Amino acid sequence: MRIAVAGATGVVGQHVVAELGGRGHEAVPFARSNGVDVTQLDRLAEHLAGVEAVIDTLGITSTRRKPATDFFTTTTRNLLEAERAAGVERHVLLSIVGIDGSTFGYYRAKVAQEEAARAVDPSVTILRATQFHEFADQMLQRARVGPFIVVPKMRSATVAAAEVAAALVDLAEDPQPGTVEMGGPEAHQMPELVRRVAEARGVRARVVAVTVPGAAGRAMADGSLIPKDPWRTGTQSFDDWLTVIGR
Repeated sequence: MRIAVAGATGVVGQHVVAELGGRGHEAVPFARSNGVDVTQLDRLAEHLAGVEAVIDTLGITSTRRKPATDFFTTTTRNLLEAERAAGVERHVLLSIVGIDGSTFGYYRAKVAQEEAARAVDPSVTILRATQFHEFADQMLQRARVGPFIVVPKMRSATVAAAEVAAALVDLAEDPQPGTVEMGGPEAHQMPELVRRVAEARGVRARVVAVTVPGAAGRAMADGSLIPKDPWRTGTQSFDDWLTVIGR
């Protein structure tokens, strides 16, 4: 199959491209660095010529609701409109476990993205995944404030990005209209995971766990971000993943 990957240079997108190649599929990477800007509809259908499925792993660094919502809804509508014009019949969207009812801006944006996708094409497949093991590594860069790394109190069954990528490819090969969830094999507290990554990386900084106020913070802390009935559970533990990155 010829499969386009939106966000092909991202954490999951890179793994999707590699997974496609390993299975004998032809990956068509969509990223600005490759000359494809999904925020612009112009000529997008041309890039989808001969493509049979699209896997959307796009992300945005802003966690504010409006810019994130504008980005996700615009790119989703553009992709699906271009797919319709190009005759693409399969669309797989990566989303996040536990976003329903959350007041966190980024999660509200992902809900809006899911709604936009279903409004255009009710047959889309949505894979909601938990935070990746790699998220703890990203926090070392994104959450540093002077000598501190400020991490929200969050209970999550983190999962390897490579396993999420494999699941996305499975769903592109064998579509399952609707929403399915995936998490990792164990639940952890995020601040502790960040401490362990910092130690493995040799980063000298104090990890400070903070409570996010309101309903969003309660959902992070009480396990609402862990799948209740997962379609699939990853097998690589955080310890195993940490061993790999520590080599």
